[in-house]
Amino acid sequence: MLRLDQIKLTLDEKESDLQEKILKKLKIAKSDLQSFSIYRKNIDARHHQVSYSYSLDVEVVNENAILQRKIKNVRKLVVEPRSELVGGIVELHTRPIIVGFGPAGMFCALQLARQGYKPRVFERGSQVEKRVKDVETFYQTRTLNEESNIQFGEGGAGTFSDGKLTARTKDYRVQDVYDMFVEHGAPKEIVYDAYPHIGSDILIDVVRSIRKEIIALGGSLHFDSKVEKLIIEDDVCKGIVVNTQEICSDVVVLALGNSSRDSFYRFHKQGLLMESKPFAVGLRIEHTQKAINEALYHKYAMHESLPQASYRLTHNVEGCGVYTFCMCPGGQVVAATSNQGHVVVNGMSNYARDKENANAAILVQVDESDYGEGIFKGIEFQEKLERLAYELAGSTYKAPAQRVSDFLEEHSEGEMIEPSYPLGVTYTNLHRLLPESITYKLQEGIRAFQKKNKAFKNGNALLTGVETRSSCPIRICRKETMESSTIKHVYPIGEGSGYSGGITSSAIDGLKCAEVIITKYTNTNISK
Repeated sequence: MLRLDQIKLTLDEKESDLQEKILKKLKIAKSDLQSFSIYRKNIDARHHQVSYSYSLDVEVVNENAILQRKIKNVRKLVVEPRSELVGGIVELHTRPIIVGFGPAGMFCALQLARQGYKPRVFERGSQVEKRVKDVETFYQTRTLNEESNIQFGEGGAGTFSDGKLTARTKDYRVQDVYDMFVEHGAPKEIVYDAYPHIGSDILIDVVRSIRKEIIALGGSLHFDSKVEKLIIEDDVCKGIVVNTQEICSDVVVLALGNSSRDSFYRFHKQGLLMESKPFAVGLRIEHTQKAINEALYHKYAMHESLPQASYRLTHNVEGCGVYTFCMCPGGQVVAATSNQGHVVVNGMSNYARDKENANAAILVQVDESDYGEGIFKGIEFQEKLERLAYELAGSTYKAPAQRVSDFLEEHSEGEMIEPSYPLGVTYTNLHRLLPESITYKLQEGIRAFQKKNKAFKNGNALLTGVETRSSCPIRICRKETMESSTIKHVYPIGEGSGYSGGITSSAIDGLKCAEVIITKYTNTNISK
């Protein structure tokens, strides 16, 4: 197998033209080309010229002859062999328990189910069908269900996002995650797209399909089932208590979401070792998608073959990172609180990304120097900002908002961007929301972004607050074996345990945990 990099197509060429590009690149006849597939597809928008750039995996008749010619961007593809997943020998008489059904818990459960371990999943939130209705009820009536919302429920917080599958790791499990998603109805292009996304509308169906496979393989899912405590004897976990019922198991996987604050407090009191970790807070910015397309695609902005443009920007202010996060092309800002009397914003897009506005978080890294020392000081800081955002906007779940030029203390003329936040906004001074040091870093970051992306020069763009839930402010300490540092048989995984960020890395952490369980325990005597 050969890997061909930087095979270019103009915007007017089609993927059916790739075969001719391969023949020309390798200088071979059509009969010498056995097959090819797309490994990666990217958009090259450098130097104000826009084209598609492909990496292709190609099988030919005489591979060695081609390699001897040392053609630029042509190399032999070396596939590292993967070791077979072999079940362990320790007897496991009870079905493994998984607490939480976000990406980490979902992929851990799916892998365990496929290997015959019949996991039992307990999710504090509701099944996705009810969850969608609960979110809509909140939008219509401003009555929040604290256990079924954008943070809690089947699929986790990622279900109400863009379904971005960003992966900044070379882990081979990335491909496994993509393949599993496609098997359950995700778009096939996520396997090779450089910036894959599923879209919230499709992700809902994908999550439902994964649930059905787990059940078909002997697993079970229990929704509206918050774990009240762990059953611990002599620093060994024996199971959980949920809805006052004791459920025993030798394996308890904690796949908590990063908003599971009450669970963090509860399990810490029971002896789970935790530590504070840095995270980020900030605001969400909205531009028109048209402006983003023009800034990144230039004269090609209206070309029908191009997807909606997206960006990722970073800057350093006095040693502190300021960066955009969870950029949602053609999307909307959503009301992402899970607590009454709090306002939290996030972003989401459907697969088509066809709404008028683009949005992204602009975040500032924070640590104990910003909010004080102590395991839960970061959570207290989040809650303080969320309550203040609620109060600043009128205590009705509207979000506080401000024109970018006003936030930068500059002048701007023209129409302000129409906000997409579903519960409405209250225009106010966001300097009153955030600490002075964070406000300053956001200002400096935005000014730096104005030099990198001309859409940011529009002072009429809109800032909405507050974004606090991009990552978890605590970490549940674990060993290299993924087992808790202090309580045996407990396996903290995923974003809420402080070991991942985003759908893909959380899913990978879930797969790793499943592998640890499978290679340690045998499934031959698992009870029904």
